[in-house]
Amino acid sequence: MRSSSPSRRDFLLGGALVGGAASLASCGTFTPVRARSPNDRLRIGVIGCGGKGLSDMQGCAKTHDIVALCDVDQGKAKQAREEQPKASFYEDWRDLLDLEKLDGLVVSTPDHSHAGPALAAMALGINVFVQKPLTHTVLEARLLREAARKSKVITSMGNQGTTYDGFRTAAECVRGGIIGNVTEVHVWTDRPIWPQGIARPKHIDAIPASFRWDLWLGPAAWRSFATAKKDGTTGKMVGDFNGYAPFHWRGFWDFGTGALGDMACHVANLPFFALELDAPTSVEAVSDGINKETAPKRSTIRFQFPARGKRGPITMIWYDGGDLPPATLLPGVKLRSGGFLLVGDKGTLYSPTDYGEKFDIYRGGAIAQVELPTPTLPRSPGIHEEWLAGILSQTQPMANFEYAGPFTEAMLLGNLALRTGERIEWDAIAMQVKNSTIAQQLLTKSYRRGFELPVV
Repeated sequence: MRSSSPSRRDFLLGGALVGGAASLASCGTFTPVRARSPNDRLRIGVIGCGGKGLSDMQGCAKTHDIVALCDVDQGKAKQAREEQPKASFYEDWRDLLDLEKLDGLVVSTPDHSHAGPALAAMALGINVFVQKPLTHTVLEARLLREAARKSKVITSMGNQGTTYDGFRTAAECVRGGIIGNVTEVHVWTDRPIWPQGIARPKHIDAIPASFRWDLWLGPAAWRSFATAKKDGTTGKMVGDFNGYAPFHWRGFWDFGTGALGDMACHVANLPFFALELDAPTSVEAVSDGINKETAPKRSTIRFQFPARGKRGPITMIWYDGGDLPPATLLPGVKLRSGGFLLVGDKGTLYSPTDYGEKFDIYRGGAIAQVELPTPTLPRSPGIHEEWLAGILSQTQPMANFEYAGPFTEAMLLGNLALRTGERIEWDAIAMQVKNSTIAQQLLTKSYRRGFELPVV
């Protein structure tokens, strides 16, 4: 492993954010990028290649060159390295950005470490693809949106449903008035499927030699490494804690965003997009208890969105932990474990899927046969293909940060309501929780030294 370049890292981190809604200072002049030949092969790097990043890497590798891989877990990264033997490998994403010349960067790390590499890459003029949820905090979502605007790079969040034909058809139906004026939306998921509503483990385990726990923690405050406790006789897990990595971090506030952060970017995506929602004016939540360490086991969250254009105000209600909307909304229909309902004055659109690619329109308690509107949205070759083609043509994908930033920001406000137990009254322009000092502080977080956010 070559050492990092001090000058380049100083460029990225010299004006690091200390916290709060800091202004976006310039750290360089960005030169507009011209469109390239559609036959060009792009140089792509992947951070988090041992998790979701493996399929992201495979999606990009179909037509372009994977030149750099990064993962803190050498064991988990094994398959990616075998599939891309010519790619350089790094354990620290900061080294990768110091030493590699890239056209595009995929960030597929846990939620808490999305913003750092994404902002650093955009500061260098590198196009970025970031897995959902886009960020860990509301402030980070705002920063990534502003950085994308300033750098003019091609961006995408990894919520693949956005690219499905059925998703775009459903959006055209809603915007075309087929279900009339929508006043309420119901969104639900079977998550969490990992431990939530639990305390921090008190035991300490040895860190595997092949795993860089310090780098996995990244910007999060230091804590001891721990894995699941097993019964010496039966081998079964003792208690609810099942380790942090590689998957069960999602329920911990320091690393993940709970059921809402994991699935809202999928299940609430079609309603948010089709209805052209933006910032909610208020958010309130009911759960099975406030836990400073982890998200609750189940919750219901109510978002109030204001009128916009010809559309009136909308109430969106989120359910997780197995809860479902009232059966009276669609009598006689057994709702699946995840999906959404858009309730209009001319009908109800129901999708039993996470992405909205399959849907039916109900009128009078039965499925209605409707004439689909003439397509107005372009069709997509796929989530990775749309981003890569966008880099070559200098065309933003539909899931770009101008859309994904406000969407993520709105959904993460739900976690503020969960963590505080308070109704969140939101002023998006001032970026202020008008009624809660505690919730205002949770718009951002502290960053461990060496992992501060770069200012773009």
